[in-house]
Amino acid sequence: MRRKKDNNMIQRIQSVYLLIVVLLGLVLYFMPVVAFTTPYDAGVQRMFELGARGLEEVTDDISFTGRMLEPVSLSGTGVLAVANLIIPILAFVIIFMYRRRIWQARLSIFLAMFCLGYYAVLGVFIWYGKREVAADWDMLFGSCIPLICFVLTLMAARQILKDEAKVRAADRLR
Repeated sequence: MRRKKDNNMIQRIQSVYLLIVVLLGLVLYFMPVVAFTTPYDAGVQRMFELGARGLEEVTDDISFTGRMLEPVSLSGTGVLAVANLIIPILAFVIIFMYRRRIWQARLSIFLAMFCLGYYAVLGVFIWYGKREVAADWDMLFGSCIPLICFVLTLMAARQILKDEAKVRAADRLR
């Protein structure tokens, strides 16, 4: 009895890598990535956090000393929200493309480059935020998540290509 050739194997470690990317991408959506702090001026120091939900003020109301401060907004932060959603969605789609390993590897490399592109977009928002808020900025822990996703996605792409090489080698032996 001859067994049917099975090129549709479900991959192991690369699926774990991509699942971690999905989880980190979801966490990134709810974490701030950059903090802006204004200089201490007349008893008031304002602090803002930039994330997928936009620029949010996190200053304690007690420091306002009864004065009304003008609201600060940063337009276009929806781009960060979209980027934060694309990372986990694309990683989730890549997991289930195991029947087309070459496309899976290509999309993994695209996702890795997209994670690096996130930093370019973030750099633009830092530049605009620094101008708009007139403040110093600091990177928060959330800003390293796209870099972790980048590394994990490249590791997944490498494992996908190794699996493809194994399948091709097995086909040559038959």
